Amino acid sequence: MFKVTFTFENGNETVGYALEGESLLDVAKKMNVAIDAPCNGNAACGKCKVKLVGGELDTKKTSHISGEEFAQGWRLACVSKINADVQVMVPDIASAYRSRMKVADLSSAEEIQIFEKTKTDMAGAGIGFGNDLDVITVTMEEPSLDDTMPDNERLTRAVESACGVEKVKLPFVVLQKLSETLRRSGFQLKCLIRRGSDHSAGGGAADGSSSDGSKAGDYSSGSSPKKVEVLDIFPATEEPKICGLAVDIGTTTVSALIIDMLTGEILAKGSSGNGQIRYGADVINRIIEQQKEGGRKKLQDAIIKETLNPMISQMCGSIGIKPGQIYRACIAGNTTMNHLLLGVDADPVRMEPFIPTFFETNSVYAHDLGLELYEHARVIISPNIGSYVGGDITAGTLASTIWNKEEMSLFIDLGTNGELVFGNSDFMMSCACSAGPAFEGGDISCGMRATDGAIEACVIDKETMEPTFTIVGDEGQKPVGLCGSGIIDVISELFRCGIISPKGKFIREGSRVRHDQYGMGSYVLTYKEDAASIKDIEITEVDIDSFIRAKGAIFSAIRVMLQSLDFDVSMIDHVYVAGGIGSGINMRNAVSIGMFPDIEMEKFTYIGNSSLSGAYAILLSAEAEAKVSEVAHNMTYLELSNEPTYMDEFVASCFLPHTDAGLFPSVTMK
Repeated sequence: MFKVTFTFENGNETVGYALEGESLLDVAKKMNVAIDAPCNGNAACGKCKVKLVGGELDTKKTSHISGEEFAQGWRLACVSKINADVQVMVPDIASAYRSRMKVADLSSAEEIQIFEKTKTDMAGAGIGFGNDLDVITVTMEEPSLDDTMPDNERLTRAVESACGVEKVKLPFVVLQKLSETLRRSGFQLKCLIRRGSDHSAGGGAADGSSSDGSKAGDYSSGSSPKKVEVLDIFPATEEPKICGLAVDIGTTTVSALIIDMLTGEILAKGSSGNGQIRYGADVINRIIEQQKEGGRKKLQDAIIKETLNPMISQMCGSIGIKPGQIYRACIAGNTTMNHLLLGVDADPVRMEPFIPTFFETNSVYAHDLGLELYEHARVIISPNIGSYVGGDITAGTLASTIWNKEEMSLFIDLGTNGELVFGNSDFMMSCACSAGPAFEGGDISCGMRATDGAIEACVIDKETMEPTFTIVGDEGQKPVGLCGSGIIDVISELFRCGIISPKGKFIREGSRVRHDQYGMGSYVLTYKEDAASIKDIEITEVDIDSFIRAKGAIFSAIRVMLQSLDFDVSMIDHVYVAGGIGSGINMRNAVSIGMFPDIEMEKFTYIGNSSLSGAYAILLSAEAEAKVSEVAHNMTYLELSNEPTYMDEFVASCFLPHTDAGLFPSVTMK
């Protein structure tokens, strides 16, 4: 056994032990040390760089680390074997998916305007924003020798009288605190109640009604459900905060909101990398990992214990509430993320005939998952519709309201996978393509998520070849790498300036263009002395090729889906682009590289993280919860792997902008 010490830039350290020959990355996983490894230890991405500061490592040299960096002690954790006591430093850039967890400042109107727009758009589509939670006050007679009614019956009768219902349910968590709270408050309580405690899948019938026939969100006199559940109790003098949690679980990034369930006000917003990423950047690697002994538990712990619970704690701390004041959650994620969250076997998702364990479920509570919320908080899972089109897309489609429009709309979610929905109020079809993690910085040597230090926009001077860029973060923030929107801009600008060919190869020389010993070209965006990085930030031909394949997957999926309906791009009335690719993407540049169809620019709208917007709506609105179930049931799922023309379309799309120039008449070919 050898001693392994991991140190971090903030001065903390973690100590453990390893057997001879164990991979440093595997040891880090066992010790719960966060090291970004999108390729799951295949030495393909070069993101798991650590610095050897003491002891020895048996390390293979790779192209991801230069001779100069190797001499300085930099190593890839995945190709480093333990053969002695060792001490390594994990830089922030290698653990960014954990170290850059942040809570957003909501003082800025633009932080919440997209969610307000969701409410406005859905209200215009006839969706009311009311839910089944309410706070009532009840007063009871104190017990005496002449009145020996037990506490639970006393409360039950008071609630029945106040709500005009025939049945009241008291969960065990309320029973536990009932005696003390009653006597501390002089038998006058505020009760958090849930009206109509039976929940069908998706929150009720397609028309928004609950199981007893009452309309979801409509609890006016004469239409109240006959059942009420008391979720929590408080002394009558308290002003309880009744909160809800909306979460978008992306394969790469997790985002969340805490809202006031009674008013709809957004109280806090947070984001973090998905802790599962050290088991692979894509869903296939994670499904394979969860098949190993103890794998399901490791993947579930990575998302719940390492990602969601710390984020919830931070967000609650920022607004001065306790996690126990969150009484409901809505989670939107792809089909695999939903399975891994619940600890359910996801292997059938990737194996023909691609049958998941569930599309919808209505029986999940916080205590089932170990989520640090009110233990009896109901957890709504936005419904999946296929093996590779999940609840994030149904939630996003809900938020886009294309289901309520006569115009033909195309909804595109750019994440670790590319998912598409096409249709209108009469029909909708969806599909997913394996775009890889390029849109969120994976598979790109200098790639990163759209967080502090990410280059999110770029313009290159055609004559001097000098770049000008915009960086995420505060003024003075130095660049760390490229996020998805920045990669689109850089490749588009390199092509526009004639620096790269339609095949993505460097064809023009300049001070910022380099070639390695194998003749592979690269373009330097910023030198290391001007960057918050250990090396120059540059985009290589390999990076460009990876991104061309990613954008090719998107465009070919659009073409095949439209062709299956006997449509073409001229019939698209509007395109809604979603995803955490950046603060917004340059649509013209996305068209010029052949990622989006060449149609009028006014037809494109960037709608941000629509999955989180949809989760917010589902959480707050009983009618939205019913509608998303209806949307999921009415959507046709197209399995691209079964479409004979898809591969030909994909190969044709792996070119700037496309091998068929006629599809992009507005783009000048170089």
